[in-house]
Amino acid sequence: HVQLVESGGGSVQAGGSLRLSCAASRSTTRSMAWFRQAPGKEREGVGVVDWIGNTNYADSVKGRATISRDGARNTLQMDNLRPEDTGRYYCAAGARGLLTLIANDFDYWGQGTQVTVS
Repeated sequence: HVQLVESGGGSVQAGGSLRLSCAASRSTTRSMAWFRQAPGKEREGVGVVDWIGNTNYADSVKGRATISRDGARNTLQMDNLRPEDTGRYYCAAGARGLLTLIANDFDYWGQGTQVTVS
């Protein structure tokens, strides 16, 4: 079992940046990803990193998001934030090490951290 804890959310003005971090309770070779969910919308993938550092991003954040990983921790850097980036951001682990952004492929989830862009 892997527990995930996110940190780094908050409120920011459009055009600003945020860095979200996720700490896993133990080292894992599972892929680690970020998803987000806005009120009234489905959860959507933002980006994923596998255990050797390969990444995949949603089209909506390409060029604005960077995921990095150091063992059991990963960081999502978001730049040039837009109001539509607002939502609760969740860290996830799983996907058998693949670079998928499908929520059902992930086994473990954090509680999420709120990001508000105005």
